[in-house]
Amino acid sequence: MAFLQASIYSNVLEMEVSVNVILPQKTEKKIGTATKGNLTDVPVMYLLHGMGGNHSVWERRTSIERYVADLGLAVIMPSTDLGWYTDTRYDMKYWTFISEELPTICHELFPQLTTNRAKTFAVGLSMGGYGALKLGLAKPESFCAVASLSGAVNLADRMEDLLAVRGKDFWEGIFGPFEQVQGSNNDPMFLLDQLVKSGKTPPNIFLCCGEEDLLLYGNKKMASALTSNNIEHTFETGPGNHDWIFWDAWIQRVLAWLPVEK
Repeated sequence: MAFLQASIYSNVLEMEVSVNVILPQKTEKKIGTATKGNLTDVPVMYLLHGMGGNHSVWERRTSIERYVADLGLAVIMPSTDLGWYTDTRYDMKYWTFISEELPTICHELFPQLTTNRAKTFAVGLSMGGYGALKLGLAKPESFCAVASLSGAVNLADRMEDLLAVRGKDFWEGIFGPFEQVQGSNNDPMFLLDQLVKSGKTPPNIFLCCGEEDLLLYGNKKMASALTSNNIEHTFETGPGNHDWIFWDAWIQRVLAWLPVEK
């Protein structure tokens, strides 16, 4: 595998953005480091960080590079600050960046990446789990499968819980007034309803959350909504809290679930 650290300029955000990239590279087997090396139509996974993280956190807290070595899978890990994958009220368009501009830039810089929906995935944890599900529900034509690990996937129903993390000014700077979030494009439940009404083909969805995690309730409610709408999905829980012990273990489960050639 090749591990690249890049600084790209975002015209949408009007700033430099850091992105870490894992790319398949043909290598000979040496001390357990053999890797798959398809150099065209390479499957791609956008791997999103949570609050407090950045472009480097998946690489530092897990063995993601080793986990994907035999999958021939490219991994794009961008830094999105604390923007919640949303076009914020303070005029930082993180949603437009992650959903439109970043894929375009990545395909310009790495033309070996697939443009095939069937080989394009979004995965994230916590805030990034919200972002990955949002990508899948709002951009189903672009993503075949999305996975949320301990994601805040029902935040509009539990906005008061967010106040335990940051103050109201922070959240309203991102989403606007609390009472306006539910039923907006920042509400995954609303996006699910819009997707069903559109008749578009939904992505496969994977939700997981630790049994001791405060976000378990919201994940159960989202899983129930997916079931009610006959959306293909997997929902699993297991021992664990909102931490890297859980995420390092479950990213391996997600990779086994993704529809990439094993």
